[in-house]
Formats: sequence, structure tokens, C-alpha cells
Amino acid sequence: MGPKSIIGLAGALIVVLVVSASVYIIPETHRGVLLRFGELIETNIPAGIHFKVPVIDQVREFDVRVLTTDLPAHQYLTVEKKPLDVDSYIAWQIADVDTFYRSTGGDEFRAQSLLSSRVDNGLRNEFGVRTMHEVVSGQRDELMHTLRDQVNETSVDEFGIRVLDIRVKAIELPQQVSENVYRRMATEREKLAQEFRSRGREAAEGIRADADRQQTVILAEAFAKSEELRGEGDGQAARIYADAYSRDEEFYSFYRSITAYQNAFSSKDDIMVIDSDSDFLRYLKDPQGATN
Repeated sequence: MGPKSIIGLAGALIVVLVVSASVYIIPETHRGVLLRFGELIETNIPAGIHFKVPVIDQVREFDVRVLTTDLPAHQYLTVEKKPLDVDSYIAWQIADVDTFYRSTGGDEFRAQSLLSSRVDNGLRNEFGVRTMHEVVSGQRDELMHTLRDQVNETSVDEFGIRVLDIRVKAIELPQQVSENVYRRMATEREKLAQEFRSRGREAAEGIRADADRQQTVILAEAFAKSEELRGEGDGQAARIYADAYSRDEEFYSFYRSITAYQNAFSSKDDIMVIDSDSDFLRYLKDPQGATN
């Protein structure tokens, strides 16, 4: 390869390097600004192929898609002076690259810091004029929409940032307050349980007393019925005995005497003394003669 060829090749290479250094591409999701010696000479460069002066010019690109920033949890006071721990986030995007670059120097973290400060002040003001019920459920959406419109109105003009949404992810009571609320709820539940137990004991005592009363009444009625039946039985037995006795008085007189003797001498140690001239001994010696 001759000297001319080498020079031609070197020239072509230089041209390629110069052209490649002069061309830059902005992606569809980004916008750019052009700086010359650090001075802003062109802003809001759209997506596509563009040219710049090599070495002298510098291009910076910014994402114009919707971005989200989680805000650190902060504590705010409601109108009743009750503290609440609030966790929230912001959805935003760059609306004007020129204003964004001039206000933040193109630093996304600085932009997030500025937005966080505005949202923090707005939340503090909005919570301060509402009750706990309103910020938790009643007017939560209204609060977010009002705050979004307020922050967006200033951020577009000052920072070139459009605030699309501000949302509260969680609202919680501080740990100490939560413990106090828990203790108060536990005390109220224990009081209610004691009241229910007291009512239960009173009801149980009433049921037990009623059962005892019913038992007494049933036993008394049963005893009265049994006495009545026993009286009727005794009456019937007496009538039967009387009827039987009237049929053979001599036999039943003898039967009663034998029964009386049996009951009187039920023990083996009992002794009966009988007169030798008694009818009983004569009956035993001569039953026929005693009968006659």
C-alpha cells in the first residue's frame, strides 16, 4: 500500500469519526438540550437524528415518560391535633425541557426533591383543616385532587414539570397512639364482656331458681298424689278386710290372734308363759274337745 492510499484511508477514517461525532439520536421516549461551552443554545429537541459541532457541543437527554417518586413517610396533624403517619407518591413527567433544565440543571434528583417539598407542604396544609375521618375516608379523594391541582399549577411554571397524580398509599396512627387506641379498645371490650357475663350469670340464676321452684312444685304435687292414692288404697284394703272379717268372724279372730303372737314372739329369745288350764293348751292337747 502506497503513501497516497494510506493518506486516503486516514482521511476517510477522520471523516467517519467527524461525522459520527457530529450526529446524535434522540430516542422516542426522550427530549434533549444542546449545550455549547456549557451554554444552553437549543432546548426541547425532539426525537430523531440531529447534528452538532464535535467537541464544542454537548447533548443531554431527558426522559419525558411518566415517572413516579415515592415520598418518605411524614407525620401530619389533623384539625383535632391528632398525628397521622402518611405514606404517599407522585406521578409526574417533564412538560417543558427548557424550563426543567434551567430550574433544576437537568438533575432529576433535584426535581424530585423540589416536588417532595411542595407536596409535603401541601399535605400538611390540607390535613390541618380536616378531621381524621375526612382524611381517612370521607374527603380523601377530594384532598388528593385539590393538592394535585395546586402543586401542578406551580410546578409547570417554575420547574417545567407536570404533576399527573398524587396518591396516599397508607395512613396510619403513630406507634404510641396505636398502642393507646388498642388498650382503650381492649378495655372497652373487656367491659362489654364483663357486662355480658354478668347478664349471663343473672339469667342462669333465674333459670336455676325457676327450675328449683318447678322441682319443688312437682315433688309436692307428686307427694300429694301419692298420699291420695295411698289413702284410697288403705280405704279399699280396710273395706276388703272388713268384708272378709264379716264372713267368718271366728276364723279371722283366730287369724288375728296368731298374727299377734307371731309379731310378739318374733325373736328366738322371747319366752311365753302359759297357764296349764288355759284354753290354748287344752286346744293343743285335744283340738276336737276344745272346739266342743
